[in-house]
Amino acid sequence: VQLQASGGGLVQPGGSLRLSCAASGITMDYYAIGWFRQAPGKEREGVSCISSEDDTIEHADSVKGRFTISRDNAKNTVYLQMNNLKPEDTAVYYCATDLEGRQRFSCSHYGRNYDTWGQGTQVTVSS
Repeated sequence: VQLQASGGGLVQPGGSLRLSCAASGITMDYYAIGWFRQAPGKEREGVSCISSEDDTIEHADSVKGRFTISRDNAKNTVYLQMNNLKPEDTAVYYCATDLEGRQRFSCSHYGRNYDTWGQGTQVTVSS
């Protein structure tokens, strides 16, 4: 199983980016997916997640109203749409999945609840 995060880049404050998390070896619709980020010198932070059975979505308070997470099952991809980006959103963003299937009707912002991680994609918000 491999996850591949992409879509990062440099954007001005107030701008938007859409990150993609594509998977090989699994059908993503069957699994919970989480997006995390880590800024230099800071701990990893859970940003958004979606559960496996009923697509329950959770967002961190810091991104509520600005970020959305969604699935495109035809493309076996999960997206993180990020709007009204702020400099404090600058970080490496990672997607992860819970192959053990623990997050069926809720999802977690704790990295320990995910067992498979993709490589990160850099998001830089700067003028």
